[in-house]
Amino acid sequence: MDASDSALYATLMDRAPAGLALFDTGLRCRRANAALPELLGVPGTDPHRRRPDEFLPAELAGEFESALRTVLAEEQAITESDLTVPRPREESAPDEMGGMGSVSGMGGMGGMVEPAVPGPPATTVAAGSRVLACTWLPARGEDGRLTGVVLTAQDVTERRRAEEVIRRKEQRYRSLVEASSQVVWVASPDGGVIDDAPEWRSITGQTLDDYATGGWLAVVHPEDRPRIEAVWRECVGDDRVFETNYRIRTKSGAYRHFDVRAVPIWRGDTVIEWVGANTDVTGQREAEEMRGRLTEQLSAAALRTARLQQATSMLAEALTVSQVVQVITEVGRSAIGADYSAVALLDDDKLRLSIVTPSAPGAEGRPASREDFKVSDQTVMSVAVRESRPFLAEHPDSLRLQLGRDEAGLFLQHTEERAWAGLPLLAAGAPIGALRFSFTRPREITEEERVFLEALAGQCALAVERALLFEREHKTAEELQRSLLPSDLPQLPGMVLAARYNPATRHVQVGGDWYDVFRLPDDRLAVAVGDVMGKGVLAAAGMGRVRNALRALALNDPRPAAVLAGLDRLFSATEDEEQFTTVAYAVIDPETGRGAFSNAGHPPPLLISADAPARVSSLEPGTPLGWPSQRQQTSFSIETGNTVVFYSDGLVENRRRGVDAGLEELVAVAADAPPEVVGDPERVVDFLVDRMLAGYEQVDDVTVLALHVPPKPR
Repeated sequence: MDASDSALYATLMDRAPAGLALFDTGLRCRRANAALPELLGVPGTDPHRRRPDEFLPAELAGEFESALRTVLAEEQAITESDLTVPRPREESAPDEMGGMGSVSGMGGMGGMVEPAVPGPPATTVAAGSRVLACTWLPARGEDGRLTGVVLTAQDVTERRRAEEVIRRKEQRYRSLVEASSQVVWVASPDGGVIDDAPEWRSITGQTLDDYATGGWLAVVHPEDRPRIEAVWRECVGDDRVFETNYRIRTKSGAYRHFDVRAVPIWRGDTVIEWVGANTDVTGQREAEEMRGRLTEQLSAAALRTARLQQATSMLAEALTVSQVVQVITEVGRSAIGADYSAVALLDDDKLRLSIVTPSAPGAEGRPASREDFKVSDQTVMSVAVRESRPFLAEHPDSLRLQLGRDEAGLFLQHTEERAWAGLPLLAAGAPIGALRFSFTRPREITEEERVFLEALAGQCALAVERALLFEREHKTAEELQRSLLPSDLPQLPGMVLAARYNPATRHVQVGGDWYDVFRLPDDRLAVAVGDVMGKGVLAAAGMGRVRNALRALALNDPRPAAVLAGLDRLFSATEDEEQFTTVAYAVIDPETGRGAFSNAGHPPPLLISADAPARVSSLEPGTPLGWPSQRQQTSFSIETGNTVVFYSDGLVENRRRGVDAGLEELVAVAADAPPEVVGDPERVVDFLVDRMLAGYEQVDDVTVLALHVPPKPR
């Protein structure tokens, strides 16, 4: 080793705060720096030429040897593996590393610090122990053969404790939000409207003008309004709390029950405004009414009523349709002894039923491979949906009589079921699906059981309605967002990449900005950054189409001009004329830094050099996708030590700054970047985003992708 290598080695072995060690294939330590024994809780111990069980406590040694054997056997690295290590008794936990002892409880809202009180610790890190983030890497000789395992260990105790505190606060906040489901509105001191309430209007369907004119009173049920308006005016006149309940007309025309509580906000002796919170209690009211009817009708079936209440509670906790089916299956088995159960949902056209989770082969009158069927078919569920009433068949002859001999006969050939109960799932009086229980022996459904099943179907319908709403508004958007951006960037020996995606607000889950980096069959690198106009699922879907089409075109003919010309043809054939989409696309050889670039209306790339002024590309940006244009491409080369930055217009443009001014400011910001930032693309993207957004309200998504060619090692 030369002098610099020796200095580096000595520093790592003697002064590095992280633990470093090399173990051979016999699990013996061949090298270890000074920090490792301290981190492992065995200060002063020399691990050289010793196995873990010769210098570590038995439990810790077992974990060590297990990790070493796994890496040696699989020849794969184990990264970010947490290892809990007892501290030496002489260490003072509260004083070490800035107070690494017990952590006092943290307030769930607003980050308020609560006073330390006796009780369980605020994190899962046990007192008197530290947590090490360990990485186990296979070590190879010059011939490529496995020679041992390299261990790196870093003390992350405080980080883990902080992460646990954050997780708990997030859980508390999420629980409060999910439990409250309140809609807030504000009124003037005399009860008039002063602020818009978009969440309220999304429920009632009121326009902004409608709400400004009539406020929330305009959608109160006509039978409730005289009473509510009188009480409201009385409370406003007396400056006292307004608390009541009423029915509200929703945008679908149906009415839902709401509880409301409004309080006056005082400034000195004067009321300056009213703040009210509405809570939708329709499900609770319907459940209460249904429980009341069940109490009257099933006075002789107390056990079954208790089971229904248990099912209601379980269904209230079910977030997805699959969870609803699991609850129904369990309730059917325990309450009425059903051998099989199934839930089917209507499609959007109300023409077909699809079984969510069939409980047995041969489900719903057809071989097991059939998972959906027409509402017009002669099946237990289809008849229940068409007629909006329970379908009961106590034995196969009853099934043949109600469904027809041919249909029933075909069904009976593929099932061991011998009695059936089908019930429609109704939401606001309209069918949304069906529920079915079946038995492997003839069985009569009593009147009490029929009432119970109808009530259970009602609860199931409410749960399914909630689950469908949840899945539509949350799961779909979240899964779409995760699938549209790459989970990681390619790791290249001659080029380093870094990317950032900052949505406009934390409430917007899906936007139109995107980037993509992927390897081509000839080992060149394809890089793309784009922007689809708009927000939400529609913009994200357009983003996904562009991204997937670009990949397909690039794999066929990766030339940038050819790829953008292909996207133009796609847009002309499939996208709306008002759709505005820009793309910057480049193909780069990571070994040489040379490549080709083409632009479809996207902001020009930023070029950052360690020994020259930063600048943006002066090439003509071209027209957005789908606009008639002869696509051009330009050759370029990224020199050693230089960085190319692609970005979306959200980085340079906002309500107070135009594009031209933003580009000038971007160049100035890049010119101010310190040398240590210029040489690190991760720091470059953070530096640009932080400086460009400082002092401005972020109204658009920001996407930044940096490609850096580091100096070649000596």
